Amino acid sequence: MRKFRFHAVASVLLTAALALAGCSGGGGETASPSGDAGKSPSGGQGGGEQQVTLSMHSWRVEDTEGYKKLIAAFEAKNPNIKIEFKPFKATEYNTILSTALQSDSGPDLLQLRPYAPGISLATAGYLEPLDNVPGIQNFPKNVTAASTGKDGKVYGMPLSLSTTQFYYNKKIFEENGLKEPKSWDELIATAKALKEKGIVPISFGAKEGWLLSLSNGVIAPASFGDGYVEKLLKGESDLKSPEYLKSVQRMQELIPYFPENYVGLDQNDMRTLFATEKAAMYINGSFELEGIRKLNPNLQLDFFPMPTDDGKQVITTWVDGSYAVNAKSKHKQEALKFLEFMATKEFAETFAKQFHSISAMPGVKTDDPLVDKMAELSQSSSVPYLMVIHFAQGNPTTKQVLENSLQGMYLGKLTPEQVVEEVQKSAATWFEPFKK
Repeated sequence: MRKFRFHAVASVLLTAALALAGCSGGGGETASPSGDAGKSPSGGQGGGEQQVTLSMHSWRVEDTEGYKKLIAAFEAKNPNIKIEFKPFKATEYNTILSTALQSDSGPDLLQLRPYAPGISLATAGYLEPLDNVPGIQNFPKNVTAASTGKDGKVYGMPLSLSTTQFYYNKKIFEENGLKEPKSWDELIATAKALKEKGIVPISFGAKEGWLLSLSNGVIAPASFGDGYVEKLLKGESDLKSPEYLKSVQRMQELIPYFPENYVGLDQNDMRTLFATEKAAMYINGSFELEGIRKLNPNLQLDFFPMPTDDGKQVITTWVDGSYAVNAKSKHKQEALKFLEFMATKEFAETFAKQFHSISAMPGVKTDDPLVDKMAELSQSSSVPYLMVIHFAQGNPTTKQVLENSLQGMYLGKLTPEQVVEEVQKSAATWFEPFKK
């Protein structure tokens, strides 16, 4: 019944039934996988083995060239296995993947959304458990928790950690005698000073809902204080609390420092505005670092963590995706072999350096000072991305309700009080601590 209910809900949520040409789990020459499913993939490199082509799907179109290099390193050691990397637009990926899996035409390898969305695919029986894949033990339990099913099995090989923060243009700050703000009042004062000079203080857009929950994920912890998240998870507080309401009020307080027509700006618009030095600050994730630099390699870039009301600084952190194996893949053993490669330090170091990202594997360093700074803060001053880690369930999810409600606030249709009322109402339908 659990699986049936998932199919029913997923079908309602799909905006269209998309047929995926060339997305078959077989994806190439026919070859029978060797060994038992779920056990350590071994297999040799002998020329007598038939060639297998694995399909690999992702939501990271911008990572295409980088993945080619990583895949080439694997194929050099495994000449009988070829991998076709096919990314989709991030906003369309969930629907495309769900449609494909329901019709048994999903890819062999799939990038898994972290926490509830990915775990729901495991619950529905779409994914192969990875507990026996060599190297999975290289990741801490709090990292593999992002793709651990209700049965206690791990279904995703972790890729990286993500952080969110305020990026800023060092040149603009220095030219205007500004320093990194150490409190909310200093942040507002900095934004005011920039606006008075005719500079857009914060590159921001409200067109895409996920950017709003992400921005709230950065701003909210500043008003939480010690122990708030624990109280929330125990049901001793809720999302209408003064602490959470304050985070939404602060998002409203920033409106005068956004670009004109910000409600119509999307991720690309925001990135371009900041990278072309037309805005001084930019709220976004560590995954944006490479994209910013591609647009402007000469940008004098830095970031600051969110200053809190009690004089500290925090950086919002979460496990940002993993790779899973389709339980119905015709080439399961070969797919598991690729995930075994992903669990090596060689892959972790190459991935981190290639994409300027924080590795999910502890102890991996890069040659990028900003990435290493993010990694260090994620160990010393991190707070959880509340909506992704704890409130990404419900129908629609509480995260989506927050996003829609914040869009309503920016359109002048909802007050901050109404936003948190809607968010709490959503969470109360499924979050057990709120049902006490």
